[in-house]
Amino acid sequence: MVKLRPITPAPARLGWLDALRGIAALAVAMHHFGLVNLIPHAAREPYYLDLGLFGVMLFFLVSGYIIPASLERRGDVRGFWAGRFFRISPAVALAVVASLLILPRKFAIVQAFAFDHPLLSFAANGLMLQDLLGVPSAIGVLWSLTYEMIFYYFVTALFVMGWHRKSAPIAIGFAAFALVLGSWLALGTISTDLASIRHLVAAACIVVLMAMACIFTARPDLIRWGGLLLGGLGLTLVLLNSRSAGFETMMIFATMFAGTVLYRLEHGQIERLPAVLCCTFVVVCGFVTGYLYDSGTTLWKTWTDSWMAFSYAYLAAWAVFVAGMLLRKRRFPRWLSGLGAISFSVYLLHGPLIFFMGWQLSGHAPLVGWKDRGLELVAFLAALVVLSYLSYRLVEIPFQNLGRKVMKAVNRRFPPITPADQAPPGVHEPARVGSRTG
Repeated sequence: MVKLRPITPAPARLGWLDALRGIAALAVAMHHFGLVNLIPHAAREPYYLDLGLFGVMLFFLVSGYIIPASLERRGDVRGFWAGRFFRISPAVALAVVASLLILPRKFAIVQAFAFDHPLLSFAANGLMLQDLLGVPSAIGVLWSLTYEMIFYYFVTALFVMGWHRKSAPIAIGFAAFALVLGSWLALGTISTDLASIRHLVAAACIVVLMAMACIFTARPDLIRWGGLLLGGLGLTLVLLNSRSAGFETMMIFATMFAGTVLYRLEHGQIERLPAVLCCTFVVVCGFVTGYLYDSGTTLWKTWTDSWMAFSYAYLAAWAVFVAGMLLRKRRFPRWLSGLGAISFSVYLLHGPLIFFMGWQLSGHAPLVGWKDRGLELVAFLAALVVLSYLSYRLVEIPFQNLGRKVMKAVNRRFPPITPADQAPPGVHEPARVGSRTG
């Protein structure tokens, strides 16, 4: 019998990030539940702020802040990717498999494409690149993981090339691209039909497998090859086969790299003025690009109701993140940090739960009054927290622990190779200037 223990909150130093994750996950869940429809006289609310976009952009800021720092602290690309796999893939697999097994086809949240083309959908979603491969996400919310994954590719490539401290100019570059060429970026130019989608998915699988094979050799030269393969694949897909509007795609990466800039500012790796100028530019571009480009048929790609829904949500995400950062030395409410700890499961499971409730309530009189809908909301939140806690304890934590054990075993069996180890006999790497030799 598995004994469940209370969630241990993150240390105060990182508790604010958990709190922000909790807010982000709750916002996305409430958006998809239809919280705005419960507010009296709020019929026009979605036109002014999109809760879902707010939550996702807040997630992207948190990822930008913490992910490059995680890789740089490790200094171990192989360990970083193993950690990402065991952190993300088991929970995603649980959400998809549980949805397939529990929900009948009439109330299925899994996209029809997955039933019609299971192998293709499995490969694209398994890579978590589906949104840039022309394949629908198995579950709608998984689209954001594509951009997380591409960000990991970029971070890896920059790290192996020693360019990882250039976060500010990279963030500015992405934001400037969004501002100037926000409606120009090529959309779906590779995946034009089913045959081309198959070819693209197959090519992506081969490139990613080759890159990972190089990375897991732990040889510095091959790790560099692997990182460049990932970065090249990511850049190609972003520039040639985006699903979303060009300005949104570019602003997502500008936002994540701006989050990295804030991390570098906090840790003294960048001066205050360049950091403030960079982040201000990114925020202004995020607001203005929404105004310039998020209208007409573009709204179908951003899934927003108006430019205001995009731009105000973007500003709100930044405002909440900066507020959390300013208050980072204070202790956040335990329940909010706890919600942040289970936020990934909340993000993955709220959609299937909404469809499950729709299935169970089908055939009954619809809940139309705000009181009945309010009770439904309370039941939804309670069930979501319980399910997410169980997923966190029974899936996320055990697989993360398994990942650590696997990597310890791998490192013992195949220890990382240093540059000196690769040198031919009698040839040694010259000592760096200023280093100690003895």
